[in-house]
Amino acid sequence: MFRGKQSQTNQADDPASRDAKVNELRAALGPLSGRSLKFCTDAGLRRYLEARNWNLDKAKKMLKETLKWRSTYKPEEIRWHEVAHEGETGKVSKANFHDRLGRTVLIMRPGRQNTASPEGNIRHLVYLMENAILNLPEGEEQMSCLIDFNGWSLNTNISIKTARDIIYILQNHYPERLALVVLYSPPRFFEAFWKVVKYFIDAKTSEKIKFVYPNNKDSMELMKTFFDTENLPSEFGGKATLNYDHEEFSRLMALEDVKTAKFWGFDNVASHNNDDVHSKAKVMPAPMSVASARN
Repeated sequence: MFRGKQSQTNQADDPASRDAKVNELRAALGPLSGRSLKFCTDAGLRRYLEARNWNLDKAKKMLKETLKWRSTYKPEEIRWHEVAHEGETGKVSKANFHDRLGRTVLIMRPGRQNTASPEGNIRHLVYLMENAILNLPEGEEQMSCLIDFNGWSLNTNISIKTARDIIYILQNHYPERLALVVLYSPPRFFEAFWKVVKYFIDAKTSEKIKFVYPNNKDSMELMKTFFDTENLPSEFGGKATLNYDHEEFSRLMALEDVKTAKFWGFDNVASHNNDDVHSKAKVMPAPMSVASARN
């Protein structure tokens, strides 16, 4: 995923070569069935190839690790009632507006952190990622993310380990899903946390992360490039009002759960009967070496 690997990228510069790579990757995976087959769309295979600079062997390794993770973590079976307590303060939610390209927008407000459970925080985010993906417009593979630092402090911050685990999951199991990440008005003391966390972020993802400050004209012009200020909440320099209503959001997510069950082809009620099993699912540990996650 490093920019220096130009020779690998150039091997698949033209559309025909990339289509051939997708076919090669599908053949290399071997026979698939059930949810794995549904997950491995051509667009999905392209994302894994893109994440590994169109290196077939590395993309295959990455995708197989994701399929293994999904078979044990079962992100598509998480239901809102299992993670609703994590979302009571609206620390992460799906926005009721889209960016200028019609993409789903996730809003994160770390200053509203309300639990100390690393697993709970990760499971809640994974649930919302899955839902955001399901609601992407046809033909769109990416979403935008807005992070509001209002009220954020070291007391409300997640641990470095939890941050590392989240980054690992997003980069390795949701590659090329983020089009833009806006860090809006982070306080000065965030710099110390960022200096550590950014080490875990690969070069491609780093290029999508934008620091935006309300008193910086260039920053705000950047926001206007990606978002309509009429729809953008005032917390991010827009004109709209952002009010998180947990009960209303919960009603919406209950309907989304039915849509999810239908998409993946299983009974929504049946998945509830397995809550005890699913609630014990563990996050796949991050590798000892960050570099190994990038190869």
